[in-house]
Amino acid sequence: MTHSLTETFPRVRIAHVPTPLERLHRLEGVLGSPVPIFVKRDDCTGLATGGNKIRQLEFYFGEAREKGVSHVFITGAVQSNFVRSAAAFAAKLGMKCTVQLEDRVAGKDDLYHHGGNVLLDRMFGAEVVRFHVGEDEDGADKNLEAMAEEAGSKGEVPYVIHLSESPRPLGALGYVCAAEELLKDFDMRPFELTHVILPSGSASTHAGMLTGLCAHGRSDISVLGACVRRDASLQGPRVRRVCQALENMMGLDAVVDDDLVRVTDATFEGGYGVVGDSTREAMEMGARLEGLVLDPVYTAKGFAALIDFVRNGEPRGPTVFVHTGGLPAVFAYGQSILR
Repeated sequence: MTHSLTETFPRVRIAHVPTPLERLHRLEGVLGSPVPIFVKRDDCTGLATGGNKIRQLEFYFGEAREKGVSHVFITGAVQSNFVRSAAAFAAKLGMKCTVQLEDRVAGKDDLYHHGGNVLLDRMFGAEVVRFHVGEDEDGADKNLEAMAEEAGSKGEVPYVIHLSESPRPLGALGYVCAAEELLKDFDMRPFELTHVILPSGSASTHAGMLTGLCAHGRSDISVLGACVRRDASLQGPRVRRVCQALENMMGLDAVVDDDLVRVTDATFEGGYGVVGDSTREAMEMGARLEGLVLDPVYTAKGFAALIDFVRNGEPRGPTVFVHTGGLPAVFAYGQSILR
């Protein structure tokens, strides 16, 4: 598949795409939905149990490979899907990888700190270091850069994948591609896509999808981001800034108007990785109605926002939930999920 908007950027094509689009008939029945509901199965992108990060990392590692990088550095929460996916990418491409884990979620047990994604980080051969300040993006990035500088002084060619906002949001390009893919999904169906709902954290997935749709002339499709890292008053402006940075990086005229940036914190439940009633309900409904495994940090909160959206009578037409993966984290949150 050719993506004319992104073809000038170096890319390592590893993701299993296009991912499936499935209709959620049983969920529609239980919610009494007046419109069709679909799930875009980006949990099926292949590498390292899949997820949205695989699409994003194709562009980071495309640049890294072009630069002759030997050692990749990345930071994220203890159960970060991004970190786990980067470790797998590095292993597949023969690069060293150092992952820095930030302790963002208080009161977690040994299983959380050593199982799930952390276990996979180690299985993929990554060096694992800890950064015990959980909410300091700039500090985490500076620590990462210091480690990369030291590696460079020893003759390695380092590459840093930052956590904080960047003037070059390469990962968002993955969801510019996904937007085009989603439009093609609906070319083959007797429905006109109206709404997209997805988890919104770093804003790369959200901004990429929104910018991609708008760049293809489909600003009529509503994109709603479910807050998973910060409340709506902070997340909305972040999404807007990433959209602007993405437009600049791609050389686009401004295609995303301010009023198109939509976020909700109705299912945020008080913090990153906090498992509350709506998160548990979403996990249960996804699993028992449709056989979908939703993680408690991202996808369950996004799915809860979908449920809330339908219950409040908001959908005007066919609605797609983007399943961004996160399977390994489920095995680190057992006690929180079952409580």
